[in-house]
Amino acid sequence: MRRDGGGAGMRTVYCGELFVSYGQFYVESRPEEEENHIDLSESFAGQAGGLCGAAVPGCLFLITGLHTGEVGLTVEVYDTAPPLDDSWEDVVEVAFRPASGSTVVLPWGDGPLVSLDLPVTDHRVRYCGRDMDRAREEELAILSGEAAADQYLLQFWPAAPRPDEIVKRTAGAAEYWHQWARALPPPPSPEERAEAQRLRAAEQSRAEETEQRRLEALEWGGRLPSRALRDVGGNVAGLRDLDCDLPHAVDAAGPAAQRSIARWAAHRAYAEAGLDNVDWIAPALEAMDLGHELPAQFDELRHSWDRFFDDPAVPHTLVDSTDGSRGGFLKQAMAVPALFDAMEPVPLRAALDALFAAAATYGSDYPRLFDEVRRRFSLP
Repeated sequence: MRRDGGGAGMRTVYCGELFVSYGQFYVESRPEEEENHIDLSESFAGQAGGLCGAAVPGCLFLITGLHTGEVGLTVEVYDTAPPLDDSWEDVVEVAFRPASGSTVVLPWGDGPLVSLDLPVTDHRVRYCGRDMDRAREEELAILSGEAAADQYLLQFWPAAPRPDEIVKRTAGAAEYWHQWARALPPPPSPEERAEAQRLRAAEQSRAEETEQRRLEALEWGGRLPSRALRDVGGNVAGLRDLDCDLPHAVDAAGPAAQRSIARWAAHRAYAEAGLDNVDWIAPALEAMDLGHELPAQFDELRHSWDRFFDDPAVPHTLVDSTDGSRGGFLKQAMAVPALFDAMEPVPLRAALDALFAAAATYGSDYPRLFDEVRRRFSLP
């Protein structure tokens, strides 16, 4: 159970049962994005004691006598160092500094048991155990409820960092872990740890980049786009969704062919919509072909299409969507942008956007347009 009481300068944040697996539990304070597997050997490297591993910044690795089952646990937080209770059989102390303001007791394979609410400052931690040998020897009886499990006390208080210490030793199980810890190779230096972290980050970055490229290639029909195609903007994604190979083919055709494709697509869109023979529209198409600026009135029409739809000479016909799922789109409205798209200063964008506008004008019959552009410009 959680208990947020205690005397002046002390609070008991937990007093109850803790289910342990593999004879271990943890204290974790690293931000969630930095958390990873807590390694046993890394946690105790360079320590004299083997019950509370504090070698990995921001976390503690705690050992119990019982392998699997419920043990008793009390967690206390003090303002100053508490007196040592001699009834505890095995006692170790370590230095600990939370890596964030969220410090939790964490059972193996489970969510947090309790939050400690420790300030991000240096602490001393005392870990006390009782009946560790009996818990190991009588594990089957403990699991069946015939015997009581081992008991543990975990205490925190602010203190300057100093090396870990075995304060009291009694149990053979505890001594086994002390000897094991002392036999570990020395921990990595700060420089070695930083280099290992750098290598892990670089490897993760490479893996993320590889995955990003894999997903991008899937979007683009199994091959990565060129830099120009990736950065072109406009309606390239819409065209890619209709025909994933066509943007690659237009990109490879080169600027001169791209400008010709743009103008051709604008003509096909306006012809399909019946706009190419409207007396005041035809001069704009001619200006586009000659590489001249559009007539002055078209600068206004770029922002307001009223004249396109108020002029009785402009037909009004409907077309369905490119996937055939919806109908009732005004074909002339779909065609209008193609002229302005073809005037884009970047030839690749002009070609792709004009082709997309023309495809929308053709509706579900757009494959006919794409077959035509491939034949006309020898595109693969």
